Amino acid sequence: MFSRILIANRGEIALRVIRACRELGVEAVCVYSEADRDAPYLKLADQAICIGPPSAKESYLNISRIISAAEVANVDAIHPGYGFLSERAEFAQACRDCKIEFIGPTPEAMARLGDKVSCKKAAKEAGVPVFPGSPEAIEDEDEAAKIAEQIGYPVIIKASAGGGGRGMRVCLNEAALRTNLKQAAGEALAAFGNGAVFIEKFLEHAQHVEIQVIGDKFGNAIHLWERNCSVQRRHQKLIEEAPSPGLSREVIRPVCEAAVKLIQQAKYHGAATVEFLMDDKHRFYMLEVNTRVQVEHPVTEQITGVDIVKAMICAAAGQKLAYKQSDIVVRGHAIECRINAEDP
Repeated sequence: MFSRILIANRGEIALRVIRACRELGVEAVCVYSEADRDAPYLKLADQAICIGPPSAKESYLNISRIISAAEVANVDAIHPGYGFLSERAEFAQACRDCKIEFIGPTPEAMARLGDKVSCKKAAKEAGVPVFPGSPEAIEDEDEAAKIAEQIGYPVIIKASAGGGGRGMRVCLNEAALRTNLKQAAGEALAAFGNGAVFIEKFLEHAQHVEIQVIGDKFGNAIHLWERNCSVQRRHQKLIEEAPSPGLSREVIRPVCEAAVKLIQQAKYHGAATVEFLMDDKHRFYMLEVNTRVQVEHPVTEQITGVDIVKAMICAAAGQKLAYKQSDIVVRGHAIECRINAEDP
């Protein structure tokens, strides 16, 4: 096990990782921007290091400053939390180059599953159902229109990198597709530094289910069943609950098994969430993989009793999974409600 971990994040998830470290007997080092200088969670860390001014670009998104802090604190590993650098393969690679363990997947696995286009390819190779759509990122309007005509409207434009509804547009016809293609690419470039977009068939009136999975460095992987996040606004989740209302274990089990198959095929270790859409006939299609711990992870922890953050740390430290699939039993029901800030 590690002796000291740096937490490259702030707020709730930083506090959550501090708690996991304390329960594992590991020292926790927090970094903070000048805006968070007086944040109460910093007092619970064993050490706190300022990494720059309030702007996230100059602090929490600055790889060199975070690596420097890790070297000053002489840590064994870095936990990225969620958001910021948590899904940036170049950050995982920087940790590797500096011989600091990244608490998450390898840069190779993150790059393969974190990019939606390459993730769809990996899913096909693993035999996991995906939506029909463009096989590669697409820029040419005529090519997009041709593919959309083949798969049938409505279609959805998606950013290859990132999430949160940015770079996403539903198109009901060719005119809307041509209008939205450049707008979506521009939004994706501004949000993620990557303007690549692709199109796929849009499934209306679907259930959105996500499968929590955990893998170790020995090829073992299990699922912690599902969370249902069908209640959304502007492609942002509002309610997460587990288990899914109205879905039996027999219906959801094949979806969970598909998620495990995908991360094993990608040689993935750590925590991940594989997202699916399911139609009214219980046919399911893989959407994307979140290569990090998610905001809503406590929903799953409440019904399974598994500490996902501690499991991530143990996997990164080279320990085998402490659970077999048969150990994971659903007990009770958990609901998380989000408050999303909007410009009215």
